Amino acid sequence: MKAVIRASVDIEASDLKKIIERLFVFSARKISELHKIWNFKNGSPVITRAGTYTSREWTNWTQGFFFGMPLLQYDFDNDKKFLELGYLGTASQMPVYLTDFAVHDHGFNVVSTYGNLLRLSYEGRLDEISHQADSYKLALKVSGAVQAMRWTELSDELGYIYSFNGRHSLFADTIRSLRSLAVAHQLGHVLIDERGRRIDLLRRLIQHAEITARYIVYLGEERDIYDVPGRVAHEAIFNVDSRTFRCPSTQQGYSPFSTWTRGMAWILCGYAEELEFITHLGNSELEPFGGKDQILKRYRGVAESVADFYIANTPTDGIPYWDTGAPGLSELGDYLNRAADPFNDYEPVDSSAAVIAAQGLIRLGNFMIGSGDTEKGNTYLATGLTVAGNVLSEPYLSSDPRHQGLILHSVYHRPRGWDYVLPGKKNPSGEASMWGDYHALELALLIYRIGERKKYPTFFSK
Repeated sequence: MKAVIRASVDIEASDLKKIIERLFVFSARKISELHKIWNFKNGSPVITRAGTYTSREWTNWTQGFFFGMPLLQYDFDNDKKFLELGYLGTASQMPVYLTDFAVHDHGFNVVSTYGNLLRLSYEGRLDEISHQADSYKLALKVSGAVQAMRWTELSDELGYIYSFNGRHSLFADTIRSLRSLAVAHQLGHVLIDERGRRIDLLRRLIQHAEITARYIVYLGEERDIYDVPGRVAHEAIFNVDSRTFRCPSTQQGYSPFSTWTRGMAWILCGYAEELEFITHLGNSELEPFGGKDQILKRYRGVAESVADFYIANTPTDGIPYWDTGAPGLSELGDYLNRAADPFNDYEPVDSSAAVIAAQGLIRLGNFMIGSGDTEKGNTYLATGLTVAGNVLSEPYLSSDPRHQGLILHSVYHRPRGWDYVLPGKKNPSGEASMWGDYHALELALLIYRIGERKKYPTFFSK
């Protein structure tokens, strides 16, 4: 692994306590203000434009983050005002998404709301009004089965949850939606299909993760001449008639043969979380799928390859540019050997990729330390904490009360030009995204709990 990110070797989670406390001070204000004024007749908040949150019609995948943020805020500061915002918003706005068959993002919308509520319930943190664990469990069961129904079968043993593009399309993003299948399985649920077959949700989770490892993540297996270990394609295209892989593709990246860094971050965080989940399961439960050791070895190999690629292809502060092959990067000179420049005139950075990847690095590091590989585990952990310290501080932290976003310099869809460019500038900068803000709080809460030696948060907490 050729390291470019300059990790602070001796950094500990507790060293970021003041940064995290300051982040939550600003997030409390911004969450309160945005919830006061937002009108859902306009859709869900997605990205800011000149500092003001706006919706963007595509798929309604960010509403769960909007209500998940106050739940994370409550988790940190125990202010019941935020619990009420998250709970009432979830109860009134989120039920319709439980049976949404048109999307691949139940792990975003549903686990960020009902999942957080159930976790807080398990921890004894909810009051009488919001303490409805059975309803949260039912919601998560339904969501996991609905997500698993969106299935392209390639063989008796392989298949994938297809993206909103259609049955031919597998997205990198969906690796994190596997959380919905995992939680539903953990709660004892199954999917019954149109032929009356009982579909094991854990089986579908493992099948999807395997197909993603084969066709989204490059592992140096000479798939093509761009097969660099750890590189990630945003999309894989299949022929649904012959059930065969055809080619890599992308929707939000520069090209199929470069790496869209938010997609890479989803993969890194997703496999790290699945490592934690699989570790939690019993050996007998995993024996039909090759056994626990084999699955852990596979997921660890994928996660390590992507982590090493991220570390070697990201500027020294750990904040990536939006795509590793973006053409304007050649104008930035030796850009990997200095901190990222969010104000440059050639290519935007993506802070949302950094907050997601940092969580993946921390979780992967903790998993490896727990598995006995302390040297490499400590490297990933220190790198994740270093990235977090940088992306949760200025110039990425928004301290301006007039700006509705929390984490600046996030990018949504560069190819389509959906990101706001300030007058006189050539590149988008200074804007926030709902997923970036949510994952910043998720990252901060993870680090805070580690530093304070509190319960380690996982999506499958029990």
